[in-house]
Amino acid sequence: MACSGKLHVDVELKSPAEKVWGTIRDSTKIFPEALSHDYKSIQVLEGDGKAPGSIRLINYAEGSPIVKVSKERIESVDEVGKIYVYSIIDGDLKQYYKTFIGKIIVIPKGESSLVQWSCEFEKASEEIPDPSLIKEFAVKNFVEIDDYIHTKA
Repeated sequence: MACSGKLHVDVELKSPAEKVWGTIRDSTKIFPEALSHDYKSIQVLEGDGKAPGSIRLINYAEGSPIVKVSKERIESVDEVGKIYVYSIIDGDLKQYYKTFIGKIIVIPKGESSLVQWSCEFEKASEEIPDPSLIKEFAVKNFVEIDDYIHTKA
């Protein structure tokens, strides 16, 4: 009967944690450039696009599953712990999930890093599947960002 849940995935990357974290923190600029097949644009609507309370409008490209537009609020940022928490407040995903909160943690592993992505969600109805496509999209993005960091370095 429960319409809420959590998903989690760990992604091992070759890039150092500092570079991965920097790319995530600068995703407003970097994602549409590095992942143009997935992101058309990311606009800052409120705040600076990095601080808690900032609101960003994300327009996805053809590569994105189910979602074409998403409005997210940055809920919290821990620069030392490399933790980024965001919530979806409007857009296509809201048709499927009443709440959707994503969390990214970047953990140093010597010269490489581990990215932990998780989400908590509440479905709009029981028929809605878990957001596994979103999880797969996140994993694909982290792997492509890893490649981007290595090709531009």
